[in-house]
Parts: sequence; structure tokens; C-alpha cells
Amino acid sequence: MKTLFALLFSCCLLSLTAQAQSGVQKAIQKQLILTEDGETIQLDAGTFTFTGSLSLEDKKNIVIRGQGMDKTVLSFKGQTDGAEGLRVSNGQNIIIENLTIQDTKGDCIKTMNVNGITFRNVKVEWTGTPGPDNGSYGLYPVQCQNVLIEDCVAIGASDAGIYVGQSKNIIVRRCEAYHNVAGIEIENSLMADVYENNAHENTGGILVFDLPDLVQKRGGNVRVYKNQIRNNNFDNFAPKGNIVAGVMAGTGVLILATNEVEIFENQIINNKSIGTGIISYYFTERPIADTAYYPYPTKINIHDNTYQRERGYPSRKGRMGLIFRFKLKFGKNVPDIIWDGITDEKYARPATMDICLRNNAGATFANMDAANNFKKISRNVTAQDCTLQPLTDTKLTLK
Repeated sequence: MKTLFALLFSCCLLSLTAQAQSGVQKAIQKQLILTEDGETIQLDAGTFTFTGSLSLEDKKNIVIRGQGMDKTVLSFKGQTDGAEGLRVSNGQNIIIENLTIQDTKGDCIKTMNVNGITFRNVKVEWTGTPGPDNGSYGLYPVQCQNVLIEDCVAIGASDAGIYVGQSKNIIVRRCEAYHNVAGIEIENSLMADVYENNAHENTGGILVFDLPDLVQKRGGNVRVYKNQIRNNNFDNFAPKGNIVAGVMAGTGVLILATNEVEIFENQIINNKSIGTGIISYYFTERPIADTAYYPYPTKINIHDNTYQRERGYPSRKGRMGLIFRFKLKFGKNVPDIIWDGITDEKYARPATMDICLRNNAGATFANMDAANNFKKISRNVTAQDCTLQPLTDTKLTLK
């Protein structure tokens, strides 16, 4: 009889808990709908479970504030409705701070068409073993202006933990990203400063990409500096077909088909395959239908970084692993900085593509000569021993 009573009591308690959680979800979404411009939405301490996405649309000067990164936790484990945890669209001067979002079906926080978006002291994570069923992005501002991401943590994304795409005027600073495929990624974006971050134990630490078939065609003026980029040797778990599925485990920094990138004063340590890679989109062997897309990296300035790693073989997995093993044949003597050597003969200086390397402590270099099937691989860095004008710092217009 006592056992039966305990079972009934437990079932009743679970039912009440589920109703309470459902009530919290409805109450928060109601706040997000009814809040007036200029107001602050305060979230209580505790762990709250949600089955559907939350959304904020067409608002200005709104603050969404929890009680602390590990004190206010919004869990979307078992989410059945929507993909994002929180979606913010068509807003201005929005601040999200002092909370954690976990285990969303898709992206943790996506913001779109927002002018002035701040993520501060926010954690986004998938709590299980990292795998391809995890959401693509942790923090995901896209087509935004004046983006500030500071003191945040991103864990377990199957694409990028912190991703900024097709945006302008961006600062990512003092963040930590680990156990993602890409720790931090800047894609098709203009005027970005990425500094004082700790990107470790990802497949690739920091990525700067330009891709075809997007609204904003070409990024530039991206500075990556004073970061700790260490031990990014995590096996790639991106879904097949995803562009980052081709990122080689053991990649510190990867620059793909973008221009005006300055990489300096970083600690690029113990990334077993590629300390810094500079590649054309042609190297991916993916088709290009976008006639406005420029597939070559140009004006890449890599200087005053520190490179260190133990001698050893790079990753043997994936297409790049096969290239390293059977084409490049570096063995354990893997260069720290690698350029694919694919050039545009119409460019003003095609031999160098204005890729400049100088004062990088401990760094070795190789031009892979990929356009000629790796026939004339060169470790001679003389052609790349040049300087470029430093890029300008990013200015934000925020609340």
C-alpha cells in the first residue's frame, strides 16, 4: 500500500512539475510579446525546461537578463516545437546576458536583422557527447550590425560555437569555446575584431570564411589577435555535406577565400595538423555557381604570433588527412602555416596574392602548390616575407 501511495504521489508530483514548467514557458513568451521598448525582462534563478522556441520580434532597447550564467538555465532538452532556443529578429539595441541555454534542437540563440545586439556572460551548450545531432550554432547573429559578444561560453555545436555571419561591425572578446567543430567563426562579414578569446579542444579553433550564394558576398577587415588557440584536435563531428565537415582535426586558424584578414599576437599552440591554413574555395572542390563570388584569399597579414607544437603526425581522417598522407608527405615535420598556392593570374600580384608572413615565433611554412597537384611544394617563405598596412579597429554603435 505504501508503495502504491508513493507511486501515485510521484506521478502527481511529475504532473504538477510539468504543468509548472509549461506555465513558465508561456509566461516568458508572453513577456517577450508584450514587453514595451526600453524595458528589461528579468529571469529568475533556476533550471527551466522548454518544449518550444522563444521569440522576440520588432523590439527596441530590450534587456533579457538572468541571474547569472550558471544560475538561470533554460533547457530545451526534448524540444518538440521550433528549432532555436531563442530567436530575436528585426530589433534594435537588444542585450541578452547572465544566463545559459542548453540542448536546443537547432541553434541556441539566433538573431537576425538586429542593429545592436549584445551577448554578455551567456553560456550555450549541448550537454551530452558531442555529435552530428547537436544544433549547428550556439550564438548565431546573422545579417546584423553592431554585434558585441563578450565573456560568453560555447560548447558542443556541430558547426560553430560562436558564429557571426553576413554582419558588420563585430567584436568577439574574452569568450571560451570548446568541444565544437569550429570554436569561433566569422563568415562573409565586415569589420570584425576577435580578441582575448580561448578557443581550445575544438576541431578548428578560429575560422574566417567567405562562402558563395549568400546575400552579403564578401567579408573583410577582420582582425584576430591576442587569442589562446590551443589543442584544437577534437574529432570532426559535423553532419556530412556541411562545409565545416571538411575542417581537419588539429586546425588552429583557417582562412577560406576571404580578404583583408590580420592575424597577430596569438598563441597558436599544439594544434597537430595546421597551425594556420590559407586556402581558396577551389581547394574544397565544391562547385561555384555564384558569379559574384571571389574564391581566393587575398591581403592576409599574419605576424607576431607564437607557434608551438610537439612533433607528430597530423590527423589521418577525411580528405585532408589523405592529402597530407599521400600528397604532401610531411610526415611528422608538419609546417605551422600552410597556403594552398592556388592563385588568380588576373590579380595584381598573383605570385603572392598579398599573403604576408613576418615575425611569427617558431613558425614554419609551406606552399602546397595545390593547383599543380602538389608537384612543387615549397617551404621557402621568402615570397611571403612582406608587410601590409594594419587594419583599422572596429567601432560599435550600441545602447
